[in-house]
Amino acid sequence: MSQFAINVLFVGASFALYIGIAIWAKAGSTKDFYVAGGGVHPVTNGMAIGADWMSAASFISMAGLIASGGYANSTFLMGWTGGYVLLALLLAPYLRKFGKFTVPEFIGDRFYSRSARLVAVICLIVASVTYVIGQMAGAGVAFSRFLEVEATTGLIIAAVVVFFYAVLGGMKGITYTQVAQYLVLIVAYTIPAIFISLQLTSNPIPMFGLFSTHSESGVPLLAKLNEVVTALGFNEYTADVDNKLNMVLFTLSLMIGTAGLPHVIIRFFTVPKVADARWSAGWALVFIGLLYLSAPAVASMARLNLVTTIYPDMAGQVENYEEAATNPIAYEERPDWIRTWEETGLITFEDKNNDGNIQLYNGAADFSERGWEGNELEVNNDILVLANPEIANLPGWVVGLIAAGGLAAALSTAAGLLLAISSAISHDLIKGAINPNITEKGELLAARVSMSLAIIVATYLGANPPGFAAQVVALAFGIAAASLFPALMMGIFSKRINNKGAIAGMLAGLIFTLVYIFIYKGWFFIPGTNNLPDTADNWVLGISPLSIGAVGALINFAVAYAVSSATEEPPQEIQDLVDSVRYPKGAGGAISH
Repeated sequence: MSQFAINVLFVGASFALYIGIAIWAKAGSTKDFYVAGGGVHPVTNGMAIGADWMSAASFISMAGLIASGGYANSTFLMGWTGGYVLLALLLAPYLRKFGKFTVPEFIGDRFYSRSARLVAVICLIVASVTYVIGQMAGAGVAFSRFLEVEATTGLIIAAVVVFFYAVLGGMKGITYTQVAQYLVLIVAYTIPAIFISLQLTSNPIPMFGLFSTHSESGVPLLAKLNEVVTALGFNEYTADVDNKLNMVLFTLSLMIGTAGLPHVIIRFFTVPKVADARWSAGWALVFIGLLYLSAPAVASMARLNLVTTIYPDMAGQVENYEEAATNPIAYEERPDWIRTWEETGLITFEDKNNDGNIQLYNGAADFSERGWEGNELEVNNDILVLANPEIANLPGWVVGLIAAGGLAAALSTAAGLLLAISSAISHDLIKGAINPNITEKGELLAARVSMSLAIIVATYLGANPPGFAAQVVALAFGIAAASLFPALMMGIFSKRINNKGAIAGMLAGLIFTLVYIFIYKGWFFIPGTNNLPDTADNWVLGISPLSIGAVGALINFAVAYAVSSATEEPPQEIQDLVDSVRYPKGAGGAISH
């Protein structure tokens, strides 16, 4: 059986499973559509949270970014993991106690303002649409390789699949589909990792293999990797970063942005009790940890495999790495996996010195004495995890499995985000502001129509994303960090913040963060409309657009407290409500009103 047929078999079987589950779990009411009826078991919910959490950014892009940047890009790992802990401890149980369907609904009721609810809807839609761009882009990358279609065609296929199971099933269908998707993606991620760890270190556990001895050379794996990459002009893989401020702000932005992302928060509304919300958080941490503990090993081993594929003399015991770095493989002798990925445009080769060989090295380094005129092989960071089984010459079924896993990761999170967007439009905007008397049937129709429109917009923007999947997601996290997280925290833990302060804070944080991002990434992410090049030399105080969400959050907190202090206190019943929310005992099911 050909590799293409294997890929189609694995991907097609997984898609049939997702759509079958959606038909079985079709939402028949708004409660089914928004919170899966409110009766999901904590273990089931924890697994669904894991799939919702581990998006294309986690599965496809995070390891690629760590592979390319080493320790400097471990901020993605630290930020997302730390953010989940913040969400589980500081937000989820209290929002579950409040007992409503959506994040804007909590903000609207807590700050006793329809305007606050509408501002929260805007913040949610902006963050979620930005996030879903990364998921659709990741799905396009996976489809373009494994189904041998153009990336745009892959996006359309992904959109059609999401349309069927998300629009039809709502949260009920998405929940059980995400359980299946978690099982697919975690198996797809760990099996290749185990194989590759065994090949390189003889240790079957990837997280331990990372700190084991490289079998072929007899030196520690990370030491071997440092020697290999420095010979090609790159920084040491484990080297520290110079800009500590940007690293701290970026990690903080990911953490608080993660805690403020509504598509994960709403998952805690689907369980019967507050205690179940806490158990869901614990189980989800277990399921997430299985992948996140393996990611650094997958990244390191992928980087080493890539380099030693291009420079075979570096694979074993090497006395002179600089000499080994002058003996790459000929382009005509490149392995099949490079040929197949070249067809997607995600690997490109330009023979700058016309010697017929592949020169892979840091193009900014001065290697003029070796006759090199620039880096000749460009490898998209988003392909490393997907290409890992092929690089390591693993069996064809493993390649097919990781194809299904990558698509499961992208589609599971895309579905959760699209549900958050449609809930905000149908429940908070249409029912909460435009037409409070809308029937349940009408609201359910509005939710499905708004989700369909969101899929179309996400597919269009996913065709031209403003960066790698994980970078686009980081922008979304920054937006959520600057707008929603401070409002949720102040709404739960401060009785003094009033409606005027909350609205002013959310608008200040959102506008500041968006303007800073658009200056470097292009206005509304339209290519070519940026005011300044997105380089460290142009960043204010060295703060990247990916890190600015933390600054936006500080502005949000400061403005909210300043405006609230200068205006009247919230009504006594709102202050009593805040006291009540902080004591999880006595919570009922999520309610509509």
